[in-house]
Amino acid sequence: MSTEITPEFTKNLPKAELHLHIEGTLEPDLKLKLAKRNHIDIGQSTIEEVQKTYQYDDLASFLAVYYPAMNVLQHEQDFYDLAFAYLKRAAANNVRHVEIFFDPQAHTSRGIAFETVIHGLHRAVVDARALNVDASLIMCFLRDFSKESARKTLLEAMNYKDMIVGIGLDSDEHNNPPLKFARQFEDAAAAGLHLTTHCDIDQKDSIEHIRQALEIMGVERLDHGTNIVEDPDLVDFVAKKKIGMTSCPLSNSFVSPEMKGKEVLELLSKNVKVSIHSDDPAYFGGYISDNYYAIADKFNLTKDQIVTLARNSFETSWISDEKKALYLQQLNDYVASH
Repeated sequence: MSTEITPEFTKNLPKAELHLHIEGTLEPDLKLKLAKRNHIDIGQSTIEEVQKTYQYDDLASFLAVYYPAMNVLQHEQDFYDLAFAYLKRAAANNVRHVEIFFDPQAHTSRGIAFETVIHGLHRAVVDARALNVDASLIMCFLRDFSKESARKTLLEAMNYKDMIVGIGLDSDEHNNPPLKFARQFEDAAAAGLHLTTHCDIDQKDSIEHIRQALEIMGVERLDHGTNIVEDPDLVDFVAKKKIGMTSCPLSNSFVSPEMKGKEVLELLSKNVKVSIHSDDPAYFGGYISDNYYAIADKFNLTKDQIVTLARNSFETSWISDEKKALYLQQLNDYVASH
């Protein structure tokens, strides 16, 4: 148990959130509210009943709950309400900068227009400035959809390029390696967008997928990806290149009892730019500060280690050097006063 770190310390610590799926912030109360507003029968009538449906023990069973829940998101205002509810929580967790994943194909595939999704999310991003939260959007491809679907999605996204900071890759990794989307990533990079991809923990061919993402596709960050410790050469690669790695302890704990904490500590010790985030907080029992505290408490992290994780989050974010300097100074000031 960490004696230096308290929940209050991690909550007030200035930080950036770089691994957050906006669809994964759909809390039971908002899901119920949107279902009623849009006259959708979700089979539950109380918050407690909705909460009971949030049950899973691996990636596949999680996705089987996660995607159907999105049916309550129908209109621009729904996406706004979803994003702004999260951004208020981010402000309460002293998240100074957030890069939000969204999955347009999960919505367009059920008849919701791309513009409905992005206009709602972007409006919330703009309004979050009043909360003192600086936010941007990362559009993810669903890797279990076809590369043709990804091509069309990227083409449509180009109409809203000023609202998107980068491209990501998520959903079921099995038989869907990063290279499947190499062309779309190349086109996105040519259009000036940043690149990241999920390499989920303990998947079949984990190291091969990590190698593809890093050495061939040239991603700037790796989401999850802690299996990289199995290959010292790749660990050396990300350390030298200062490639960011985003780890999510509470979601990891659903498939790995140790929440990949030992791997995070090993990466920290090797000067890898690893940082802590919340993934799908409505489903995994905690927002970003809870994730910081969970790993600090279980692995007895020092204040210096926690601060390094927060510093890494700013240093590997896709913001200007000026903003990085501002947020890092706020972090230093906080640490000096605590």
